[in-house]
Amino acid sequence: MATEAQPLGQDAAWLGKYDDVHMHVFGTPLRVLDHGQGMRVWDVDGNEYLDFLAGIAVNALGYAHPDWCEAVAQQAQRAAHVSNYFATKPQIELATKLIELTGAPQGSHVYFGNSGAEANEAALKMAKLYGATLQTDDACPYRILALTHGFHGRTMGALSATWKPAIRTPFEPLVPNIEFVEANDLDAMGAAFATDDGKGPVAAVIMELIQGEAGVLPLDAEYIRGVRALCDEHNALMIVDEVQTGMGRTGAWFAFQRDDLGGITPDIVTFAKGVAGGFPMGGMISFGEELSALFSPGTHGSTFAGNPLGAAAALATIGVIEREGLVAQANERGEQLRTGIMATDNPLFASVRGRGLLNAIVLTRPCAHASVGWALDHGLIINAPSPTVLRLAPPLIASEQDINEAIGILALMPNDLATE
Repeated sequence: MATEAQPLGQDAAWLGKYDDVHMHVFGTPLRVLDHGQGMRVWDVDGNEYLDFLAGIAVNALGYAHPDWCEAVAQQAQRAAHVSNYFATKPQIELATKLIELTGAPQGSHVYFGNSGAEANEAALKMAKLYGATLQTDDACPYRILALTHGFHGRTMGALSATWKPAIRTPFEPLVPNIEFVEANDLDAMGAAFATDDGKGPVAAVIMELIQGEAGVLPLDAEYIRGVRALCDEHNALMIVDEVQTGMGRTGAWFAFQRDDLGGITPDIVTFAKGVAGGFPMGGMISFGEELSALFSPGTHGSTFAGNPLGAAAALATIGVIEREGLVAQANERGEQLRTGIMATDNPLFASVRGRGLLNAIVLTRPCAHASVGWALDHGLIINAPSPTVLRLAPPLIASEQDINEAIGILALMPNDLATE
């Protein structure tokens, strides 16, 4: 276990070059990473880190998993890319598998993209087509509802449904007729469906069941069930953004399948991040034939959608998760992590929340960014979605020993780190 601050050398030189040539949209990178194996990564100076971020819930199998590497290498030797004038077996097999994993009904269809933002763009476009079927008065256009603190991406459509004013406001005006409703307030959601005062019908509600970028904020089960009931009552679509929560991350293949929700069924599910274990891929699943039929040739598309290399990576990722029982293991390791963190009695830690291996430590002081730096210096990768929250989203392959090692590092985190 690394507990001593680790020196830097080549890292600084490479970061200087990065700053010279890269657009400054991510800030200064924390390190220049060189390679990884399993749960660990090494920087260009040879320093070793236990990764409890997994590329922000992307690297479900950690680094260089042999099954993943073999699948990508074999597919690369066959065809790395074909246009969407053609199909490939991995693309078809992956779509079939995702429909099976979501439990979507006969007639459901998959659209592939390259990221979570693109997945949500597709879902919003489908919602707009659906809204046009509800609208009866041009003076009262249909609406899409999103939640406060929700995050759905940074492209113009996805950004329009993303709450954070700091990243949304500079690009306004955005897509019209998207309204924000207070998260976890079912009365507010019910009121938002009202069509008096010249408001048109609600076409869809888009929501994360655990708001990841807001600090791993789970929505209440009663609230989620209530939103589903309101959507049913008003013929609106329920879009569940599973970009961060999907692919076993929360102890179920998808967060909407958790036991306490009683079997709710969304109308659209979006996914990305962990689906291909590190290869850029995302997509949308529309439930049922009638909804799926709203997309016709030319309605939407992407050059790289359903890329066979990405599809092969995703099939390998899903295969390992299934064979190694990593969905159930995410529940076990998550419980171990949450219990262990609070057992440290570190005065900096107020509480822990989350499900499976998507968790957050709530701090007693607003020093999250300094905490991330301290952890990195001591060999642990985590991140700070807000000044008072640390996010932990390790690869699904995390062992009992890995969890204990991370807890041991966190236990030593000082209470006097610089505030923000």
